Amino acid sequence: MPPVKTPQPFQFDEKVAAVFPDMIKRSVPGYNDIILQIQKLAGRFIKANSHAYDLGCSLGAASLAMSYGNQQHDVEIIGIDNSAAMLKQCQRNIDKFKLTTPISLQQEDILRVQFKSISMLVLNYTLQFIQPEQRLGLLNNIFDAMLPGAILLISEKIHFRDPKINQLMIELHHQFKRDNGYSELEISQKRSALEKVLLAETRDKHLQRLKEVGFNQVVCWHQQINFASFIAIKD
Repeated sequence: MPPVKTPQPFQFDEKVAAVFPDMIKRSVPGYNDIILQIQKLAGRFIKANSHAYDLGCSLGAASLAMSYGNQQHDVEIIGIDNSAAMLKQCQRNIDKFKLTTPISLQQEDILRVQFKSISMLVLNYTLQFIQPEQRLGLLNNIFDAMLPGAILLISEKIHFRDPKINQLMIELHHQFKRDNGYSELEISQKRSALEKVLLAETRDKHLQRLKEVGFNQVVCWHQQINFASFIAIKD
């Protein structure tokens, strides 16, 4: 038998970009629901003469949802990612559609972005790849650039303080993957690859940090197994 390869740390490279849409739908419970709601929230919160950001935009699903949901004029949607491979495929995806609200893409470290006049910002399964000690600073930068009434949406994989509950959620997530066609080997290899890259936190930690940043209106609006999405609105 050939030796079993040791899983390499997860990277958003050309191989991941090629399979990403299928991978995320089969791996993330509730993903399609969140994208649909991003489109609806864009219609409610994006303001004229403002910017909407999609940080860690990958292949542009949230960017496209905001573009389709937007009903205001003079709005720029900006998708930012540090992976050239993902952005290359993202541009191809965007080019397939005739958009009334343009989407511009930037290859950049989101920790270095100079944000401006934000009316909506999405961090869809992105914060979990940022080192925990850097997350507060990023959110402070975002908050400072948000207009009154602007919305921040953060979706994340979460863990639970109770070890038995946490293990149950892990097992239910693995069953979700099996039901979507993943083998035991694929599940094991993916978990090993993400182990030191995806750093999940509890739901309470996310809510507490958002309040620490300065948001008074904060809610976990969606949760399925060990994936949750949070909304924060600036006063």
